[in-house]
Amino acid sequence: MPASQNISRRNFVAAGSFALMTAGLAACGNDHASSGSAPKGTVSVSKDEPEKAPVEDQPASEPERDPELEPSVVDRLLAAMTIEQKVAQMFMVTPEQLTGTEVATVAGSMTERALAEIPVGGLVYFGQNITGNQQLRNLLSGSLELSRGAGAGIPAFLGVDEEGGKLVARVANSGHFDVQHFPNMADIGATGDPARAAEVGSVIGTYLREIGFNLDFAPDADVLTNPENPVIGVRSFGSDPALVASMVAAEVEAMNETGVAPCVKHFPGHGDTAGDSHTGAVYTERTLEQLQSCEFEPFRAAIEANVPFVMVGHIETPNAAGDGLPASLSPVMMQDILRGDLGFDGVIISDSFAMGAITENFTPDEAAVQFFTAGGDMLLMTADLKAAYNGVLEAVNAGTLTEDRIDESVRRILTAKEQMGLIA
Repeated sequence: MPASQNISRRNFVAAGSFALMTAGLAACGNDHASSGSAPKGTVSVSKDEPEKAPVEDQPASEPERDPELEPSVVDRLLAAMTIEQKVAQMFMVTPEQLTGTEVATVAGSMTERALAEIPVGGLVYFGQNITGNQQLRNLLSGSLELSRGAGAGIPAFLGVDEEGGKLVARVANSGHFDVQHFPNMADIGATGDPARAAEVGSVIGTYLREIGFNLDFAPDADVLTNPENPVIGVRSFGSDPALVASMVAAEVEAMNETGVAPCVKHFPGHGDTAGDSHTGAVYTERTLEQLQSCEFEPFRAAIEANVPFVMVGHIETPNAAGDGLPASLSPVMMQDILRGDLGFDGVIISDSFAMGAITENFTPDEAAVQFFTAGGDMLLMTADLKAAYNGVLEAVNAGTLTEDRIDESVRRILTAKEQMGLIA
């Protein structure tokens, strides 16, 4: 992509459970008659036995509850959502893509109406959306509140590209905030000290949370194996996979501590490519073995550090996946490798689907259906929200996409939101 709470999975337990309600069983207390058999509900006494006191009415004791069998917050939300609300959660768009306005700087009636129609799971902001310090705070707080009042009442992810450095730092480079500026990540990596990367994650996460963001599309986990790469360059920590892995893990852990979710990018690795996915298809000729020993190392380290999001790029791997698809549409890359081999169980989010690598080859609805079918969870910046959203709903109705597949992704999205404290 051009561009205090610990949200680590191991430190969160799903909160909230239903109490089991049981009715007490009351015994009858009638006196027995003077002749004949004892009326129903009384105690008969034998002549040869001493008379026993009648049994007192006792309320039935409540059965012991098993918390593991009770529905979690995520279970309850998912069970109550309509298919339309579920599919909407799987889209993250700019406020302009949501509302149709040319430039969005406020969250008002247009945003409210648009969220009522498609209550998207997230919004992402760029430099054009930042015109002032208080303006951005109002935009974010207003958007969050409006998302909480739309659809199933689930607050939205509010994301930004804030990697640090001179190239990709929407907030720090806006001129409207007195925040710490960092050198390019190549310079941070050159120090060889992961504590410097941790400082980047801690400082950036802290100021983003204070302003109102809850998701950062950083750090860049690409290993710069091609020095002529026109897209990544100094955004990468370096060309040594072990060094990049240590830096990425340190930044992920530190940002997690701030309560802002980090998202590593661009899987399976953009550092070897020569093209620009903004304008067309991008390839890497590396084999799966080469990717495993180099490009995957930082992603593996980030997963071990409990990164909640991984962004999948529009990168074709003819000598690895070999399916003729960009990783963002490849079940081999997303399901077999990222989920299976690397063990990632968080949210797989795409790189922007408004990029040429996608728009030149697929319509918005085709791309969305293929992304979710291949195993993606959240689609970023579709070129046409209504077309993509309706296309996914039509695919579900036609059986091309199952509701179970949709539920898998929405469960991951809701789990991330719960861990971030957005839902309780």
